[in-house]
Amino acid sequence: MQTAVITGSSRGIGYGLAHELRRRGWNVVVTGRGTESVDDAVRRLGEVEGAGGVTGVPCDVSDAAAVQALWDTAVTEYERVDLWVNNAGVARTVHPVADLRPEWITEMVTSNMLGTMFGCQVAARGMGAQGGGTIVNILGGGSDGKIRAGMTVYGATKRGLRAFTDAFAKELDGGPVVLASVSPGVVVTDGMVREAHELGPDGFAANRRVLNILADHVEDVAPEIVDLMLSAKHGASLKRMGALRLGRRFATGGRGRDVFARYDL
Repeated sequence: MQTAVITGSSRGIGYGLAHELRRRGWNVVVTGRGTESVDDAVRRLGEVEGAGGVTGVPCDVSDAAAVQALWDTAVTEYERVDLWVNNAGVARTVHPVADLRPEWITEMVTSNMLGTMFGCQVAARGMGAQGGGTIVNILGGGSDGKIRAGMTVYGATKRGLRAFTDAFAKELDGGPVVLASVSPGVVVTDGMVREAHELGPDGFAANRRVLNILADHVEDVAPEIVDLMLSAKHGASLKRMGALRLGRRFATGGRGRDVFARYDL
């Protein structure tokens, strides 16, 4: 039975990936900063029909020692780690830089960048020692270099991770460890809902139409992302939403879709 470690998986996309892998019979190790949220994720995942085990580990990914402890716990519990997903991250994407609190900037840079770098370092060392495995970095808006309003700091972290992932893949060439990245597209998460409320009804109304065209629910995208991760070749940069698919979405203009209805937005 195979084992996956997914950082930032007590909720959002990470939880969706853990849910889907659990459904497919994998052991899953879920993480988050808070013990309460991790315990709740373990409880919910335990209710999913699947033969694999579920383990929860509170982990601040910006702490290298905590990330190493996460690996050690997973290996102690399940002997090896076959898939390590660097998903943990923080997004503040509705404010210009001048309005961002210093602690928000620190949180985005340390969680998004240091968390992924430490995760790659720990997983690559461990997988090299065990004879192989796959690391997947979840990228996002800004990793393509495009500039979007409100996403200056967040986009910079993701652009930096694009460069880091490409360079680290070169270092791993010829070895037993596969490193790839996946861009999940626009997904409705707790963070997006929080930012919609921060914008207020009028502010969110300006973005709602295009988001309704682009966005999907976690449970709808998770199976696709898992398929991409499990088929990834070394050095691959994979996108769930390609240009053709995006074109079709815009051609229909989001007719028949209201992805925010369930959130009272």
